[in-house]
Amino acid sequence: MTERFFYQDPYATALSATITAIDGDWVALDRTLFYPQGGGQPGDSGWMASPDRARVVVADTRKGRDGAIWHRLEDGGSDWSAGGRVELELDWKRRYRHMRMHTCLHLLGSLIPCGVTGGAVGEQKSRLDFDAGDQRLDKEQLTVQLNELIEAAHPVQVEWVDESLLDAEPDLVRTMSVEPPRGVGVLRMIRIAGVDYQPCGGTHVANTSEIGSVRVTKIENKGKRNRRVQIAFDETG
Repeated sequence: MTERFFYQDPYATALSATITAIDGDWVALDRTLFYPQGGGQPGDSGWMASPDRARVVVADTRKGRDGAIWHRLEDGGSDWSAGGRVELELDWKRRYRHMRMHTCLHLLGSLIPCGVTGGAVGEQKSRLDFDAGDQRLDKEQLTVQLNELIEAAHPVQVEWVDESLLDAEPDLVRTMSVEPPRGVGVLRMIRIAGVDYQPCGGTHVANTSEIGSVRVTKIENKGKRNRRVQIAFDETG
């Protein structure tokens, strides 16, 4: 089981850890600040080093069996050994953009009262797919509404609750094809004060003002009822 330090402090950029297992190019650690791919959010990247080895690139991070988190080393894992101490450094610029984007997708979902059929968090752009049917979605209106929510500086809080909450309030789950993991007793919820409250395992900013200006770049029909809404950071200025 890998300790998920990115939940304790999603703003941490460096951490010491111990290698617990090696499988080809993949290395498992006793704890990590690298978020593993999941929930539409890519796995983190960055660097790993030790006192007697030069820094190497961590190209990807994935979940494994029994709660382990695996890190793919660009130069392979043959020069490393289980039990060795390592220093981790996160590609913070990339992760922070993912955090801002992921929180922004929660804001987008709060504006469209439809089930979510899919989504993806990206460094440059992101998307959510909605079971919107005949509902009309306006690109310019959504852009204005999103930026109003961002500028309102809503706090973003993490709450751990008993998973039975979903039995009492099943509508908290917006995703239609993927259910939050059950059976562990607790559930991680993201609350954007006065705006949105839903289960989520991703990393998020502490306040919506950190997201910065965004724009809805495209709304596409992806089937009879499915509408894909794409967003991007507005960095033209």
